[in-house]
Amino acid sequence: MAAVAQAVDSSKKPNASSSSDVVIQASNLTKAFSETVVALENASFTVKKGDFVSLVGPSGCGKSTLLRLVAGLIPKTEGSLTVHGLEVAEPRADTGMMFQRPILLEWRTSVENVLLPTELTGKVTNEDKRKAMDYLDLVGLKEFEFTFPRQLSGGMQQRVALARLLQTGADILLLDEPFGALDEFTRERLNIELLRIVAQFQATTLFVTHNISEAIFLADQVHVMTPRPGRLAKIIDVPFERPRNMDLLVTPEFNLLVKEVREVLGGDH
Repeated sequence: MAAVAQAVDSSKKPNASSSSDVVIQASNLTKAFSETVVALENASFTVKKGDFVSLVGPSGCGKSTLLRLVAGLIPKTEGSLTVHGLEVAEPRADTGMMFQRPILLEWRTSVENVLLPTELTGKVTNEDKRKAMDYLDLVGLKEFEFTFPRQLSGGMQQRVALARLLQTGADILLLDEPFGALDEFTRERLNIELLRIVAQFQATTLFVTHNISEAIFLADQVHVMTPRPGRLAKIIDVPFERPRNMDLLVTPEFNLLVKEVREVLGGDH
């Protein structure tokens, strides 16, 4: 497994995609759960192929709602939302989602949990099993393939969940505070691993977090949201080239971006 200070092996630069590479596009996207509860209002943004976008904002501002809209898990109220040019109306095979809790089946081993999406869509082949083992190796769980969730730490369980996400074959990854419940050291290690994996798969990624430093370190763009009804207050480009390492967090340039995001949020984060 990569050390925390190790650079992520990728030559990808922020926002290098052309205008023809648009993957996700929202225009005046609104989601109301009732007349008085508007979770998201008039959000407009574009995400290009291979971009990593972090969503930050106060609790209840619609970040998770936005992910669920992109995933096709809930219907929009107004506006337009397309993925690869098609209006989102239901879950898509090319879009996968990961949550704050790993949601593993306790009676299944790591590899059996990773294989679950494959089982739900058809018969599991030897090739599927090989891929599942490879993904567990990729997330640093070689030799833990036949271990049950209760025998794994919280960080290791999240690694299993990440391997399961990769097993779906999705190239659009939606991550809803996947490391929010972990200690800071484990979180930093998994951030490094996530950047390495996303770069390897050239995945388009939306990542929800309350941690401003995490949002900036991971992303090509940070989308800052307002309190409910959630609106897109500002889109901030992250200019740092890749590869990145944890030393970036102590640079003046990085902390200026942290300050900018905090000011947009109102200075109380």
